[in-house]
Amino acid sequence: MNAFNHSTNLYLLHLNNQENIFIYYMKRREFIGNTFAIGGLTSVIPISQLYSNVQKKLSIQNKKTNYDVIVIGVGSMGSSACYHIAKQGLSVLGLEQFDIPHEMGSHTGQSRIIRKAYFEHPNYVPLLERAYQNWRSLEQEISNQIYFKTGLLYFGPSKHLLIKGTQKSAIKYGIKVNELNRKEQLDKFPQFKVPENYTNLIEVDAGFVTPERAILSYTEQALKYKAVIHTKEKTLEWSKKGGIIQVKTNKQIYKCKKLVLTTGAWTSKFSDVKNLDVTRQILAWAKPKKPDMFELNNFPCWTFADPSVNGIYYGFPSLPRSSFEEPSGIKFAHHTKGKLTDPDIVNKNVSKEEENTLVEAIKKFIPKGIETITSSKTCLYTYSPDEDFIIDFYNNNDDILIASGFSGHGFKFASVIGEILSELAINGKSIHPINFLKSNRFN
Repeated sequence: MNAFNHSTNLYLLHLNNQENIFIYYMKRREFIGNTFAIGGLTSVIPISQLYSNVQKKLSIQNKKTNYDVIVIGVGSMGSSACYHIAKQGLSVLGLEQFDIPHEMGSHTGQSRIIRKAYFEHPNYVPLLERAYQNWRSLEQEISNQIYFKTGLLYFGPSKHLLIKGTQKSAIKYGIKVNELNRKEQLDKFPQFKVPENYTNLIEVDAGFVTPERAILSYTEQALKYKAVIHTKEKTLEWSKKGGIIQVKTNKQIYKCKKLVLTTGAWTSKFSDVKNLDVTRQILAWAKPKKPDMFELNNFPCWTFADPSVNGIYYGFPSLPRSSFEEPSGIKFAHHTKGKLTDPDIVNKNVSKEEENTLVEAIKKFIPKGIETITSSKTCLYTYSPDEDFIIDFYNNNDDILIASGFSGHGFKFASVIGEILSELAINGKSIHPINFLKSNRFN
């Protein structure tokens, strides 16, 4: 293997020896077959079982009205925040207007890509290093798998941000990203039809995390640490008077010392942050023409840049129903800014035209990947003006925190965002490098 840059420890490797191209790929069968037991993990608990466990615990909670911290929105970031804050011994109330989890916002969909060689900006990489650590810590705590290592393919023109940005982050932080020549790509990943002039990369340690399982696990562990979490309770308004914060819902009035707003697509409805765009996104699952070629142990996660359209396409292997339940088949979507919408009146039905547009785009580079669509759904993105996150004190008030604008690429960070919000709520500062995510950049 010849390194592109010998002045750094490792970085983009060009694999000339085909026998060594993907030792990790050959081992993936063993990895999956043994349920990838990180530090003794022995099972992947089905979502339905985990949901039932959480529901039982939610039904027997304390109903007090005064708390150290109230978290509004118990989804991706909110469930993690409840966990991290409660673990530090503070009294926490999490308020969720829907169920946990739910399909009204941004966090469901069975799988979310997790990667370190961040093409969006290298500034995110230190946060991702911590996110990986925290996902593993959660797995150890719950004896259940959240992170699945599959590898992640990047296909695109050499000057496209997907490729340039990935290489830049990999070089700066020593992330294992390998380049495949055309023969290697065809031999190892014949599922893809890739233009000859494309650059083909794979990030070996990337994969996916399971959002529903993660949110339910954080919720369950938060309850273990004495957090109180109310579902199907809608927050109507909040106010601060004389150092006390009051939160009014459709069921009760609560008081707290600190407030955390992790309200996702509803952020503009709970704050004066009005520069967020909420968009409706489409994702789909399909039965492949050759199912065995696309199973979890044979097929990685992937991203594909088509210069003729905005954004990128991305997708996942077909996951076993025994552990992941429905939907079945390979999952794919177009990561680009969808149609503007109001989170309270979203059209949840995917039209045939929308479905066909997505399918035809995918067929261009995965010609054997789609036989029939098994499911299609919508989710919401909440875009900040620069598509970077917003994590900060709200209006310079050190008693109120806001985390929003995750712009369709935030879930992989949930494990560290909750920790950051806990640090800010308790200590007034975070040890993590989040200055580039402060809201004052828009001033």
